Amino acid sequence: MVDESPTLWLVELSGPATIEGGNPANLAQERANFRALARANGVKFQERLAYEGVWNGLSVRATPAEAAKLRALPGVKAVWPVFTVPIPEVVEGGTAPELFTAVTQTQVDLVHNNMGLTGRGVRVGIIDTGIDLEHPDLAGRIVAGWDFVGDAFDASNPSRLTPNPDPNPDDCNGHGTHVAGIVGANGRVKGVAPEVSFGAYKVFGCEGSTTSDIILAALEMAWKDRMDVVNMSLGAAFQWPQYPTAVASDRLVRKGVVVVASAGNSGANGAFSLSAPSVGEKVISVASFDNVAVTLSIFTLSPDGRAIGYTPATGAPLPPTSGSLPIKATGTPTATADACSPLPAGSLSGQAALIRRGGCTFYQKARNAEAAGAAAVILYNNVPGRFSATVAGSPPVNIPVVSISDTDGVLIYQRLQTGPVTLTWTDQVASFPNPTGNLISSFSSIGLSPDLTLKPDLGAPGGLIYSTYPLERGGYALLSGTSMAAPHVAGVVALYLQAHPRTPAEEVRDILQNTAKPQRLSVAPTSGLLEIVHRQGAGMVQALEALRSPVRITPAKISLGEVESGSAYATLTLSHLGPAPTTYTLSHQPAPASRGTFTLTYFNAPASVSFSPPSLTLAPGESATVAVNITPNPGLANGSVFSGYLVITDEEGQVVARVPYAGFKGDYQAIRVLEPTTFDFPWLARLSGNTYTRVTGEATFTLQDGDLPYFLVHLDHQAQELEFEILEARSRRPVHPVFNKFVDLEYVPRNSTATGFFAFAWDGTRIHSNMDNGQGPNSLFKVVPNGRYIVRLKVLKALGDPGNPKHWETWESPVIVLARP
Repeated sequence: MVDESPTLWLVELSGPATIEGGNPANLAQERANFRALARANGVKFQERLAYEGVWNGLSVRATPAEAAKLRALPGVKAVWPVFTVPIPEVVEGGTAPELFTAVTQTQVDLVHNNMGLTGRGVRVGIIDTGIDLEHPDLAGRIVAGWDFVGDAFDASNPSRLTPNPDPNPDDCNGHGTHVAGIVGANGRVKGVAPEVSFGAYKVFGCEGSTTSDIILAALEMAWKDRMDVVNMSLGAAFQWPQYPTAVASDRLVRKGVVVVASAGNSGANGAFSLSAPSVGEKVISVASFDNVAVTLSIFTLSPDGRAIGYTPATGAPLPPTSGSLPIKATGTPTATADACSPLPAGSLSGQAALIRRGGCTFYQKARNAEAAGAAAVILYNNVPGRFSATVAGSPPVNIPVVSISDTDGVLIYQRLQTGPVTLTWTDQVASFPNPTGNLISSFSSIGLSPDLTLKPDLGAPGGLIYSTYPLERGGYALLSGTSMAAPHVAGVVALYLQAHPRTPAEEVRDILQNTAKPQRLSVAPTSGLLEIVHRQGAGMVQALEALRSPVRITPAKISLGEVESGSAYATLTLSHLGPAPTTYTLSHQPAPASRGTFTLTYFNAPASVSFSPPSLTLAPGESATVAVNITPNPGLANGSVFSGYLVITDEEGQVVARVPYAGFKGDYQAIRVLEPTTFDFPWLARLSGNTYTRVTGEATFTLQDGDLPYFLVHLDHQAQELEFEILEARSRRPVHPVFNKFVDLEYVPRNSTATGFFAFAWDGTRIHSNMDNGQGPNSLFKVVPNGRYIVRLKVLKALGDPGNPKHWETWESPVIVLARP
């Protein structure tokens, strides 16, 4: 049970930002008016940042109750929670200084070799942990930048939440340097676009998290610095496209900047888990595919010197480069919680513990092995492929910990059944095939967007990628994440813009989607089925195909939305760019459907698709339209997301373009938002220290010294609106016919887990009218007198009709007695 309640807020003011024609003087006056009205009405907050370039407003620190009051001030358009954005988890390891096979998966190697494109003249802004300014593969090409936070900043630590900006965006973490190298390293590592220029915008300290209001400030500076492309390998998960970082990114695209963002690493958290800004309407949201091969450090096994590739775990000492250890298994290849319980003292003395993944954290396994005397830990996978591990914790793990594949782990276990096995550490590296290569990465977030827009848009290699790293941390590293996939696409964008510099930013994504290549279903790679579209988008980006494609299709993706019955309809426009007349034929390639949010079930239930006309002949420069009729499979359960591809082939039968589609079958508003979970939320609660205690009967609150009623709410799905109404307990009538709320929020994200919650406090006031322009103290907020009340929580479901009672969910609290002294 995790409290996910925000304490920072973005206050959006009503005037247009300067990117949309707003006048800076008018916007400054708006901010001054807001501050004055807040003071006059006794609203308590601390201001952090102000914006006017790509978004108009401020960020503040305030309680949820005070934030609700800010929303009522005249001139305030909306109030948005500021979310903590962690530095995406990475895995260090390996020494081989190249991107290796990743560029072969996306045809970037062919573009380099056949077309000579390098990204020269294109400016790419990297909003991340900064860039190592002295790295020889990157130095000399950083033309703009800023450190927004300082090295000590960590948004997850209240004592380190205050930014300390400076003009030096040097990277003390490593993530941003790795990202920049994928975009455009040019040295021992060669990136996707090795001659781009960089903007380095540091929004993280050396460790921990940042906040979305700081990311918004970086977007403003990237706009002022005239970046052509902006890459954000970060995001706030479970978001709506209306979230400020997504909206600001959309505005950049409309003004000519291509914005690329990682879809997110929340695949384990189920569907509707995509991050902002990637959910922005015009942002390129990038999924991650695993690399087809990986170069790893190795240890060898007795008796034949068999090489085993490994990845060092984050948070543990690096393995030595010489020496030997006997290996001992703590469980079997079928164990579900291997080494999750304490192991007998001395049972692993001086040995390397072979431990199967699963059942508890890597840290717990490593600590248990170390306590039993182990000299090292070998973690092996419980599913096909390799993985990244972290054993960071307190107290720290003091022995080397490495991760290996499932097959290598089983191999070692089987050898142990016939006799002793010894590992020998080496200083060598070797290249190993990756069994999950070209499959969607297990961590890659799953769509759709909560407004049923098809997201992510496409993908690139992001699992197990070598790139640059700060010199003081070895210069090069192997990392995994959608963080690594997004810069690959940003590099491809730079190559395209070098070749076609006048391409409108809004068209670039369409071109890349038209020519992307769908990949196999990761949960059943030998089934012959494609990955679900709402996880891979259009598929793996193909740089050469994008540059030479003879046809453009718009729209480049089809979001069918809610299909309650019958069929969905769309229109495609084909534009022929080739030198001679060509006949194009349209067909359908289905992909599986899925159902569920936190846990997905897959269905092979293809939709039926028809085209009118099914083929057409176009002269050079000619365009024509095709009507498309898509009917969900009648056997597919309601509540499922169905998907597939509309395929365009030429006269020789070659696929020249695809258009991904996805839709929701059934009544979207049938998804429950106020799902009670195992903790039976919502709760009325008291807060003592950091602990909430549930209140199940009538309860009295003094509203003094923190004695406030709290409401703990779990959202199983995104909510379009969330509000708390105050009712008289006896009559159950609102305390005021109109102004009876103390919280009114729009576009609220879902919780990240099935047991997470948001907490809302009531301070005994209600939002009144904003018609008097806030004249006089507390004129916007009225004190609710002492008495007996019930609070009614109302949630409008995603895409719900406010006028339809069936689209609302409600809950009523026990009786709350306000008894101020």
